[in-house]
Amino acid sequence: MSNSEDFIDIESSKKPRKRLFEAGHMKLLVLHLIAQTPQFSYDIIKEIGNIVGGGYSPSTGTIYPTLNYLEEQQFIQSDITLDDRKQYRITDAGMVHLQQQIETVEKIMNRFDTRKQIQNNQQYLEIKRAMEHLKASLRLKIQHCELSVDQVQDIADKIDQAAVEISRL
Repeated sequence: MSNSEDFIDIESSKKPRKRLFEAGHMKLLVLHLIAQTPQFSYDIIKEIGNIVGGGYSPSTGTIYPTLNYLEEQQFIQSDITLDDRKQYRITDAGMVHLQQQIETVEKIMNRFDTRKQIQNNQQYLEIKRAMEHLKASLRLKIQHCELSVDQVQDIADKIDQAAVEISRL
């Protein structure tokens, strides 16, 4: 992992693009939203932005392929409204699939709820700052040093130890 393009300087205002969704999670979130009520693509984009928080808004280049995939799998169906817009609704197969994945959907929703709490709650600003500092320090260490196996293990052990101590607070 010594490719310097993957890392940022601690003083840099540019941040690397972070992957917000694991594979398949966007599809599940879109399906979950459509299960709540029939949705237009614009409404899905807005609602995902509200769920994720932090100024995030999925692009149409993300949403339309997701909707196409869900239609191909017959998890959703689109209807053309009187004003020639596509409105998506969940199918029976989509409801079955969603129920099979309900634990994953709950984890996705909880993750973004926690993310929004950290971003929007003033009392968590110091935690957010410390987390960003840790990430930047790790990036710089990896970027500028060839770490031995022992050093990597030592760093991982320290992070694990901090996690245990935090959970005990």
